[in-house]
Amino acid sequence: MDQEGAGLARGARSAMTDPGSVRRTIEAVWRIDSARIIGALVRYTGDFALAEDVAQEALAEAMVGWPRDGIPASPAGWLVAVGRRRAIDAFRRRALQDAKYGQLARDAEAAGETESAPDELFDPDRVADDRLALLFIACHPVLSKESQIALTLRVVGGLSSDQIARAFLVPVPTIQARITRAKKTLNAARVPFGVPPATERKERIAVVLNVIYLIFTEGSNASVGDEVLVVDLASEAIRLASMVAELESSEPEAYGLLALCELTAARFPARVDPGGEPILLADQDRRRWNRSAIGRGTAALAKASSFGRGLGPYGLQAAIAACHATARTIEDTDWERIVILYEALGRIAPSPIVELNRAVAISMATGPADALPLVDDLVARDVLRGSQLLPSVRGELLIRLGRPAEARQELELAIRLTGNSRERGVLERKLANLE
Repeated sequence: MDQEGAGLARGARSAMTDPGSVRRTIEAVWRIDSARIIGALVRYTGDFALAEDVAQEALAEAMVGWPRDGIPASPAGWLVAVGRRRAIDAFRRRALQDAKYGQLARDAEAAGETESAPDELFDPDRVADDRLALLFIACHPVLSKESQIALTLRVVGGLSSDQIARAFLVPVPTIQARITRAKKTLNAARVPFGVPPATERKERIAVVLNVIYLIFTEGSNASVGDEVLVVDLASEAIRLASMVAELESSEPEAYGLLALCELTAARFPARVDPGGEPILLADQDRRRWNRSAIGRGTAALAKASSFGRGLGPYGLQAAIAACHATARTIEDTDWERIVILYEALGRIAPSPIVELNRAVAISMATGPADALPLVDDLVARDVLRGSQLLPSVRGELLIRLGRPAEARQELELAIRLTGNSRERGVLERKLANLE
């Protein structure tokens, strides 16, 4: 468990008589350490589905026991130890069918393991390897791309089914079914736990980077809930991106993704006010931007460029983020360069989101009248259905063009589609100002 998680445990111990405080602490510990906990249990059991099941059972036991008994000194170690005990119980039930599991159970009992015993599985020296192994297992080629992403977001990123469904713009039951099938497939294929050799990693690197990107995106723009930022989630994505870049030092896009995450996260300190309300880019105090993160992101972007192969999708997005990070004001931003970068991005990684962002950049570079036809074309093509982004952007363009009645309709639609309460509040205030 990292220092932040330990700090949460210490802070909660004094409030352990308050079930609400304990619950929030349990949720925070799980958000920070779930990937490490599940990774340790997968390494122990060799069974992906069983590891997640017993981790959830341990979490449920914590919900009952910690308000009564207090929060343990090592919350993550406690969860791993209890999860292991639950796994041993499962091994016993399987013992008649599988001699290996039976022997594991007997060995564990002979060692006198208890939930309070030091947990050698939760070894700080193996945390990085466990998390990387978990990441690469979830991106194994026996799974479909959709299942790879959904499973990794769930077990490595700690996202809920609802958050993943919003990221994919698909129903929650669809995501739940993908995750269930993925775990069954991994068990049936007997995928070994561990970081794969270099040749196999090359086959999975694109999906791994995509998953990290989606985790960071959810952390930097939460699709549901009451917070704009989920800093723990974004920080986890940055840590994963850094580990992958170190592991795959010849992959320019690994550095491009790391640069994108760092440069975007640099703006976090200025993106919300003390009450948690969002602050738009034009209104942010740029003195509060994290200059260290900007420096790290700029260095990673330079590394991605140094390979001489041209920037890929993540590198291009990082270059766009660098344009924002180096501008003193929103008026000083090099919007013409951002338009060009989005055009390049649209050629190598076309998507409706890229087109929409290019339209926003054009509206800043040459005015909303040039951007509106591009947005109207996206509306006519019926893309981004279920997302608030398109009506939100169209509403803003119509406001700037002096067409309030049409803008009102777009903002009302965007409000209905927005799952994040803070973002919804921004749109509601914009609508109120319009009226």
